[in-house]
Amino acid sequence: MAKQLSRAEYEAFVGKEMGVSEWYTVTQEQIDQFAECTHDHQFIHVDPEAAAKTPFGTTIAHGFLTLSLLSAMVYEMPSITGVVMGVNYGMNKVRFVSPVKTGSRVRGRFVLQALDDIREGEIQTTLAVTVEIEGQEKPALVAEWLGRRYFGAPA
Repeated sequence: MAKQLSRAEYEAFVGKEMGVSEWYTVTQEQIDQFAECTHDHQFIHVDPEAAAKTPFGTTIAHGFLTLSLLSAMVYEMPSITGVVMGVNYGMNKVRFVSPVKTGSRVRGRFVLQALDDIREGEIQTTLAVTVEIEGQEKPALVAEWLGRRYFGAPA
């Protein structure tokens, strides 16, 4: 479980790296399951024989699958004591910089860009996120992610 911080301790991270997640291996089984769930069966993701003939030489993860892994990775970052619920509020920016080849390991790097009061008992966080691919200089993706945190029953 991630470390619990007071609001002041958490807010001290603004402009700083909060942490780096563990490595996650992206498997063909995950890619196939994501294709089933999203109805995105493009050959580059699900057909190893056809994908081998592309410049990638193998199947690659859907960009949205890589983006979705952020949900697991962020749970490893510090959180604020007293938060009863957090919700994904969206993205300001997302760029899929490099493909994630099947079998690659990825991890998330998180920087707290901003923490803003929305209303009593509700804050918004802005995280700069980079998903790194083990052994590669260029990341899989970069994003600016918005989250809402509630300290009581939301209005």
